Amino acid sequence: MTVDQLVPAVAQRVQFKLRLRVMLPGASGCYVLTTFEGDILYIGLTEHLRRRFGQHLATKEKCQVTPRGKAFWFYFLEKPVKEIRRVERTWQNEYRTEHAEFPVLNKVASPIS
Repeated sequence: MTVDQLVPAVAQRVQFKLRLRVMLPGASGCYVLTTFEGDILYIGLTEHLRRRFGQHLATKEKCQVTPRGKAFWFYFLEKPVKEIRRVERTWQNEYRTEHAEFPVLNKVASPIS
């Protein structure tokens, strides 16, 4: 599944490189790590997009090549904190409907509540 298939749509992206962290807002939202081609590797949520971006870059697993490719893009959608769990869960369900599993870098499902 590619990022352009997600609903709600994600249009903003930054290359997954530390020097580009400053281009991200300090806002809450949902995000997707993808390959160069847009294949989804990870779906997440955060109360601070810029900080979470840096945390992922500091995680060796998120920077290595996976069976589906290497993280190249960080797509994001700014959303109020009260909406991020719903959006993340929706994206994960969309992915699981197509692949019968979570994205390769996701270890657990988003909480329902």
